[in-house]
Amino acid sequence: MRFSTRALWLCGALCCSGTLPRSLPAIAAEEADPRRPGAIQTTGVPPIPPAVFERLNQYQNVRTAAFLGWSPEGRGLLIGTRFGNTSQVHRVYEPGGRREQITFFDEPAAGRFIPKAQDGAILVLMSRGGNENTQVYLLDRATGRTTLLTDGTSKNDLGPLSQDGQRMIVHSNRRNGRDTDIYVASTRQPGTHEILLETTNEYWQVTDWSADGKQLALVRYVSINESYPALLDVATKKLTPIPIPGGGKASYGTLKFSADGKSLFATTDVRSEYQQLARISLDKFEYQWLADDFEWDIDEVEVDDATGRVAFTINEDGQSKLFLLGGGVGVDGPPRAIELPLGIVAGLEFTADGQQLGFTLARPAAPAEAYSIQLSDGNLTRWTYSEVGGLNPESFVTPTRVQFTSFDSRTIPAYYYRPKSATVDKPAAVLINIHGGPEGQSRPNFSGITQYYLNELGIAVIYPNVRGSAGYGKTYLKLDNAERREDSVRDIGALLDWIVEQPELDHGRVAVTGGSYGGYMVLASLVNFPERIRAGVDIVGIGNFITFLERTSPYRQELRRAEYGNENDPQMRAVFERINPAGRVDKIRSALLVAHGVNDPRVPFFEAQQIAERVQQAGRPVWTVYADNEGHGFAKKDNRDYLTAVETLFLQEFLK
Repeated sequence: MRFSTRALWLCGALCCSGTLPRSLPAIAAEEADPRRPGAIQTTGVPPIPPAVFERLNQYQNVRTAAFLGWSPEGRGLLIGTRFGNTSQVHRVYEPGGRREQITFFDEPAAGRFIPKAQDGAILVLMSRGGNENTQVYLLDRATGRTTLLTDGTSKNDLGPLSQDGQRMIVHSNRRNGRDTDIYVASTRQPGTHEILLETTNEYWQVTDWSADGKQLALVRYVSINESYPALLDVATKKLTPIPIPGGGKASYGTLKFSADGKSLFATTDVRSEYQQLARISLDKFEYQWLADDFEWDIDEVEVDDATGRVAFTINEDGQSKLFLLGGGVGVDGPPRAIELPLGIVAGLEFTADGQQLGFTLARPAAPAEAYSIQLSDGNLTRWTYSEVGGLNPESFVTPTRVQFTSFDSRTIPAYYYRPKSATVDKPAAVLINIHGGPEGQSRPNFSGITQYYLNELGIAVIYPNVRGSAGYGKTYLKLDNAERREDSVRDIGALLDWIVEQPELDHGRVAVTGGSYGGYMVLASLVNFPERIRAGVDIVGIGNFITFLERTSPYRQELRRAEYGNENDPQMRAVFERINPAGRVDKIRSALLVAHGVNDPRVPFFEAQQIAERVQQAGRPVWTVYADNEGHGFAKKDNRDYLTAVETLFLQEFLK
């Protein structure tokens, strides 16, 4: 979903259907492996040699730091980072200073400061076992006590907070487990939830709260190509739609109130292939277009209530560019570019006095870190210095942007990491890493494991942005919808052709990997190109669109049908039956690794079970890694480290 608010970034977006098994099914006994975590069961996986773990260890201990917000009392900032088994909330009081850990949970936790809270109180967000039923807690820094503010069982995503810090918006399905309603609640006291908007088969998301506390800006999301902006009066609960110019369909991302409360800054593709920035007057709903000469999506927007400045980023072929508009509420003049190192910027937030802007900067050859910029002189300050496992940063490989031509003459972009050992005389094996979404986008982000494949195994890694990926215009986004689903798979075929043309790459040793929708792409690639791919790694992937749509969490079903098609429509069901990898396993000739969390609320565990069993019955090598304390991905370090070791051994075995 295309929303740039910090609330969505901090919280999960999905809920558990309650239909998944509570424990793993009985499986054949495996040879004991002392390195395998107790929550994981496997089939087909041999014990991992100690040497694999030993060499992986440094790359698995690369850390990152995510900027989570400025301290309201003016003493540093909040970050998310990991020192134990899970990512936790830390405080940093000065640039380069120590990271003070303030949450100590077994589950991954995120957090944010309560505005104007001089006691340093923090709201903490956490779910359990990967079920994504996020809960909101109050962490009292004076006593160290944590108080549950939500109901403890439903899915609760934290929205904007009022500027006085007294109230918060919560998106919750507590009413019936299916529909996500909008509530207002106290940031300090449990049991205070008051419903502001009750929904039925609609998905609304609040993106901002006006400075006077009277209005909310919100968007009704239908699909990545269709959404509807509106205002909600907090006192009367009256919902006022914001007209879309021309009355057609469009996509809206961020909506942010101006400092004077008289207008909204909005990103929308209403008149362009890309998300442009507009200012919408709240008296007449007139659109004034700002910074509209960019041929890329505007990603994130933040407004400073102290000065009226607007900061925004653009996604230029996966890389971020940062800009400022104006110093007053008029926001006149052209945008001013802020010079930053090459990378991806996220989580913009101004200090209370408007003098600094904080954010996370993830660079291609370095871990993500917390940064700020002094707006008066453009001075960039790095707040965190994350460890890289004792590795030499000079050894890290930066990707090259490449393009290849697909079956319909369309150009497909990709990021290519070439190992330094790859030569014409010694061509490298290739790992194609396909993103999920399907509306995701592979961006030049740093990955310790990618660097391991490059530097230790000599494997080239390619991240393609096949049709349907975000960041390349709304037409490109729609090219894989519904009955055109396998056109994106044909793009992988074109990439295989491109690999043949690169003398430093060995087209006879190719593997594919991907998670979630990327897992479907892996399975579909194995079905469609059985003789050209040696191995596939399917992580929490979709094997059958019909069973996936029938079993995914109830509130997600209509959202996913808008993207994939409705399995209850006979024509679309026939398409699914034709393209489902689970029904075509007889075509697979490659080895397969399947990894899944039993508690996955997005892609139910059944998807892993059915594909693994069917491929195994067809006589192909199948390794499985199932974790009963994980959901949509492996969030706990011990589980993730073990899975990475399994993937490494799997690639070594089948790519030789």
